Amino acid sequence: MPVRVAFVGAGGIANAHMRALSQIEDARMVAFCDIDQARASAAAGTYGGKPYAELGAMLDAERPDAAYVCLPPHAHVGQEEELARRGIPFFVEKPIANTLERATTILEAVRMADLVTSVGYHWRYMACTRMARERLEGKTIGMALGYWLGGMPGVHWWRRMDMSAGQMVEQTTHIVDLARYLCGEIVEVYAAMTTRALADVEDFTVTDVGTMTAKFASGALGSFSNTCLLKGFGYTVGLHVVTPDIVVEVESSRCRALTAAGEEVAPPDGNPTVEEDRAFVRAVATGDRAGILSPYEDALRTLAVTLAANRSARNGRPERP
Repeated sequence: MPVRVAFVGAGGIANAHMRALSQIEDARMVAFCDIDQARASAAAGTYGGKPYAELGAMLDAERPDAAYVCLPPHAHVGQEEELARRGIPFFVEKPIANTLERATTILEAVRMADLVTSVGYHWRYMACTRMARERLEGKTIGMALGYWLGGMPGVHWWRRMDMSAGQMVEQTTHIVDLARYLCGEIVEVYAAMTTRALADVEDFTVTDVGTMTAKFASGALGSFSNTCLLKGFGYTVGLHVVTPDIVVEVESSRCRALTAAGEEVAPPDGNPTVEEDRAFVRAVATGDRAGILSPYEDALRTLAVTLAANRSARNGRPERP
């Protein structure tokens, strides 16, 4: 029997997961809940199932096997706890919340229910990331250099600090999480953030440039820089890891390993969203969580690092996640 999936939030990134699930034989989308009924109805019309305006009504009527929570950071206001109360495994998009208090409360509910969970850090599922982990195995990592240098997303909530918590939390979180996955835990950060070009944008309360220096538990150092001030184009997104023997560059479309002998480039990648969704569906169907590379508890550690960067930028001091 296919895993019956419901969506909490049917806009934005939810569409990528709908497309991915439509390619997975063991999954069937049965319901879509959104405050915008047009979005819920459009998803139902495309993939089958029914649209809903209220979460409880959808869960009562459909009794899904699993749910996808695809909401902006500020909009996590009890949906995960309701799913946990009903024992429904869930996949949630990053960032999992915009405060550590909110995420910790959700984690407590997840633990109480012993739920299968997965978080949308799809970089972990890329073939080039697998190559990077293999090439870095046993190496002494000296430093990790991460970048998210592009333009400002168009959704209104992204430019509001009280909603998105800023670029380091909402966007660069992918690169911070990738660094944790490849290099180990981050134990201290020091950050500076400011606005250089977008002060005249209406309702803009985040910053448009920022840099975080990080210390890893291993002793390695990291630097993570982001900007959203580029107009009409993107520049670079990725992570470079430096060791005495090899430098590994992981970007959204490739991985390159450089040594004294030359360079190695990973073969073309598949669709990591399909891979992370397939792993989640398989875990729900079988109870085997081994294929899930980013469960909720692990993702909370990434959130803690990026929120510590925000604190450091505000108070001018190093902060521990």
